[in-house]
Amino acid sequence: MAIKFQYNKTSMQQLEKQLKIRVRTLPTIKSKESALRLEVKRSKEKVEEFDERLEKILRESSDILRLWGEFNPELITVEDVKFSTKKIAGVNTPVYEGATYKVKEFSVFNMPSWILDGIEYMKSLIDITLEREFWVRKMELLSKARKKTTQKVNLYEKVQIPGFEDAIRKIKRALEDEENLSKAAQKIVKMRQEKEVAS
Repeated sequence: MAIKFQYNKTSMQQLEKQLKIRVRTLPTIKSKESALRLEVKRSKEKVEEFDERLEKILRESSDILRLWGEFNPELITVEDVKFSTKKIAGVNTPVYEGATYKVKEFSVFNMPSWILDGIEYMKSLIDITLEREFWVRKMELLSKARKKTTQKVNLYEKVQIPGFEDAIRKIKRALEDEENLSKAAQKIVKMRQEKEVAS
């Protein structure tokens, strides 16, 4: 990224102001990036934890899977999913707070005896799956924000700050050269005037 500037003091002052802002902001952005990185890692671990829980539950219930052929999936539906939002390093993330279920009326006498336990089992599976999805979404949002923040850190550190410093250095050299030329010209004029006075 080429920084546009003019070889004068006003331009140099504007560049110095921009440089100062970026140098002052950089530590804040870096700490935000590390906080986001930590939260992404935590969210990923939570998703893996939910995957393991689901796997464990399904493994433990593999011997009763043949009974699920008798289970009517229309008996239970998710009526509402409750959630809130929590800000993490400036990013709004969803927090799962539970779900409400609607259980269709049925005759306990016409159904197998395990159906009530089956409904509770289904609720727990759905709860785990929903909470897992919230953690996945949280991880995606934080990961996206972390990537943007990392790009900004890199832009400041590797492009803009060195660019502004280089531009300021060039302007200072140009102004010094201009000043030196002006002094040299003044000396030459003074020497000519002294020669004219002496002759």
